[in-house]
Amino acid sequence: MKNKKIIIIFSIVLILVLVLGLTYAYFRTTLNGGDQIVKIDTLDLILNETSEGINLDTAIGVSDSKGMSLTPSTFTLVNRGDKAVDYTIYLDDMEIDNTDTRIDDRYLKYNLNKNGTDSGATLLTSIGANPNRILDSGTIEGGDTNTYSLNLWITDEVDGNYSGQVFKGKLRVEVSQEKGEPVADVLLADSANNINTSDPDQTFITGTDPNNYIWYSGKLWRAVSIDPDDNSVKLVTQWNISAISYNAEDNTAFDGSYMEEWLNDTSVDGFLGNLREPEKFIKMDSEWNVTETSATTKPAETTMVTAPVGLLNIYEYTMSYSGTDYSNGYLNNGIWWWCINSYDLFNIWNVDASGNSANSLPSGRLRGVRPSINLKSSVRIIDGDGTIDNPYRLNGDNEKDLSGTPLNTRYSGEYISFGAGENNLYRIVSHENGTGTKITSAEPLKKGVTFIESAFGDTVTFSRDNTIGIFLNNDYTNTENGYLTMEDIAMIEDSTTWYLGTVVDGASYKLAKYTNTTDNILTSSVTTAKVGLLRMGELMAGQFNVDDNNTTYWILTPSSSYHVRAANLGGNGFSGFPSSNYLGIKPAFNLKQNVIITGGDGTLQNPFTLSVN
Repeated sequence: MKNKKIIIIFSIVLILVLVLGLTYAYFRTTLNGGDQIVKIDTLDLILNETSEGINLDTAIGVSDSKGMSLTPSTFTLVNRGDKAVDYTIYLDDMEIDNTDTRIDDRYLKYNLNKNGTDSGATLLTSIGANPNRILDSGTIEGGDTNTYSLNLWITDEVDGNYSGQVFKGKLRVEVSQEKGEPVADVLLADSANNINTSDPDQTFITGTDPNNYIWYSGKLWRAVSIDPDDNSVKLVTQWNISAISYNAEDNTAFDGSYMEEWLNDTSVDGFLGNLREPEKFIKMDSEWNVTETSATTKPAETTMVTAPVGLLNIYEYTMSYSGTDYSNGYLNNGIWWWCINSYDLFNIWNVDASGNSANSLPSGRLRGVRPSINLKSSVRIIDGDGTIDNPYRLNGDNEKDLSGTPLNTRYSGEYISFGAGENNLYRIVSHENGTGTKITSAEPLKKGVTFIESAFGDTVTFSRDNTIGIFLNNDYTNTENGYLTMEDIAMIEDSTTWYLGTVVDGASYKLAKYTNTTDNILTSSVTTAKVGLLRMGELMAGQFNVDDNNTTYWILTPSSSYHVRAANLGGNGFSGFPSSNYLGIKPAFNLKQNVIITGGDGTLQNPFTLSVN
């Protein structure tokens, strides 16, 4: 089958879309050789083409190395102005002759070289379905140029009946001028937000419930302060994304700590690695004041750490409320969480479930983690009113139509309509297996209004055959019990690897998955099952929305040969006896690579709907 000849027609049509409110202006040029230039205001889109489309050699299935060596189509995006603009480059289908049959995307691969960096051989199905195939997106600064070359070929890795079929496509570049207002300007102008300017270095938003909710990268945030020097805005997540030890025993330093590593880990295991386009949205060189201080005293700038992601310090927490009862401030979320700086030589500041300042050993209880970032001053608000039900939405993170988009291109924390009855809301965890999407229930399972509770098993080792494993892989996946539909079950991978490394108190979160903290060798303590649980330190393994009566639930990770981790109602890590403690169940599993979005925008108010492509 790999020697079949097929017809490929690749006509490139450049369409530049200038977005001005609801007005769309289309400028088209058809490739006939030579330089093709499209101009709009200060932006040029230039196609440099020396051949009649892409040279596909004999138009048969080829290897990745051969496909990437074929003569590419090249084009540049030039911003001649002095302001940054957002852009998205799509690869769209064009109409084919009535007598032709379009080749399926699963037979095609591409490589996009952007400014000298290859995307690598990539299946076309991985970037969405027509008309939402996104080749590239981002922000181009004033005066900058992006240079591209695109190869498209038939992969020899698949076999199929595609003889005589055709592909015909066009490049579409959608460009938006600056939209919305800077985040700082909107926050400062809202009369519902009490503004405290007593600190010359940070302008604080204070009060019991100001209009400072922001939705970004699948998570709900609160805006805490504005830096008057550059108008960047400090955010903190509304809820605890996970729960881990801060650092090793007797080590209160943030620099080099487990906490700093987790927050700034760019792999699938950490927080930064799962944020949407961090270089576009956040200050990557943010400075965090980790100097030891009292709760209400502004810390001196004695110990500063530069990192993209940090935590709030205790002073920033207390400044969020204009009075002395901090529990009435908007940053009290009713659960325990770590602050970034030390209380003394031995303890780290944290906030307790009543909203009071507290402290504990860095190696002690697993407190909750509320990551903090600084939004760039260039980020703009384009929707929302800052309330919890209608949070501010940011330019570049506010797609309205994602129909046909693969779920595996979306972001940790986004909501999914999945499951049945009262258990019909899930959230994206990560893309750990590289192709699919790990999801977990938004809250532990319920029957009616009552949380389901179970023992973990006779031992601390999870498997499909222990107590909770039998429930998850039998009762839970049996449609007669009302947790999932047949359509839901068809989307779930049949087998997932679950990592069962032990993490004792004061040890790194990475030991739940790896043999040590340095070389990323996976632990040999694993099992396979269709459905499992989250492990310690994994995203979404924290407490969310405790006002809705959340409950303590099991985590996959042992803490000793006698105890298993859990996320308790107070937001901390908890160690339970596997056979005698009965706790909540929050299932996790991988959805298949071919699951696509059919509706929704991934927010709590409008979760994604799904189907199998």
